[in-house]
Amino acid sequence: MISGVSNAALPHLRPASTSASHASSGLQPMMPEPPESAAPSSFRVDVSQVKPLLSAAKATSVADNPVLRDLMAMNWLRTHDSSASQSVVSDDAPQNTYAQVKVDGKVVATVYNGGSSTMTNAAFGKIGKLEDPPGLAGPDLAQWRADNYARLLGGTVEKAPTAITQSQWTPRESTSTTYSREQLDAAFQAMLAEGQRANAQQQSSYLASRGQAGVSADISA
Repeated sequence: MISGVSNAALPHLRPASTSASHASSGLQPMMPEPPESAAPSSFRVDVSQVKPLLSAAKATSVADNPVLRDLMAMNWLRTHDSSASQSVVSDDAPQNTYAQVKVDGKVVATVYNGGSSTMTNAAFGKIGKLEDPPGLAGPDLAQWRADNYARLLGGTVEKAPTAITQSQWTPRESTSTTYSREQLDAAFQAMLAEGQRANAQQQSSYLASRGQAGVSADISA
């Protein structure tokens, strides 16, 4: 029954708007009272002390920063060195095979003209850690490894038609990560030239596309 509900259990209802019916019924909307501690803020900003951030900024060129310039030049050199090295045939390429070691007619190890070698897991387990003689390299090392692999595995050596002699072998140049001052300066200039060519090509392509559409563009601004 409605009469059994206590007034204390009813939620407070805030009307969306005050109407004349509220005034006639004696109901008034409840308004929150401002806290006693509320007071106008006394904080003020002295405009004369405000400085624009851009006034302290100074435009600098990469060429004026030696550290950044050298880092960019080294990265450019490494990128072009890696691109050039991709065309070099690796030591363990099939065309660099020096000989194969066979056991019961199956290839268990392959040695290459540079002296490197590959073998099956079973062959490696039998050979173990075989120390190369000091000073050997190239085809001489390949021959020494092939002979010792065959001896330890009980196999035979079959020399490949791509095998070369020691006098025909050219050692690979070691890749140096240290660049001279002249190399860094030349690389930085080459990098700038590449960027200028790329920008010119982009502008040319843009003008050509705008011209085909029948719209003239002024990019001098």
